[in-house]
Amino acid sequence: MSEAPNPARGEAVFVIGGVAYVVRPSFAALVAAEGEVGPLLALVDRAAEGKLTLAEMAALLWHCLSDRTVSREALGEALVAQGVAAALPALRAILRQVLTGGT
Repeated sequence: MSEAPNPARGEAVFVIGGVAYVVRPSFAALVAAEGEVGPLLALVDRAAEGKLTLAEMAALLWHCLSDRTVSREALGEALVAQGVAAALPALRAILRQVLTGGT
């Protein structure tokens, strides 16, 4: 990992292929994710109900990676290999940013 996450900015880490990547839910990243998965508030509702799909999780993580030198396929494989629990801190950071914003 070339940079450390800044929790004050809603950042977290997700490990892909043994490398830690910063997940940064910036405005541009969230807009791009919304373009793929639909309205983010509806997505937050689905997440609260336990109905977030793997495709939605992968899309959120992908669009919010600060360094996309890794392939989206590798991200998806990491998500499946590690299990959803490993991605929860990064997903929570993204969803928290959607709901509460930050600096």
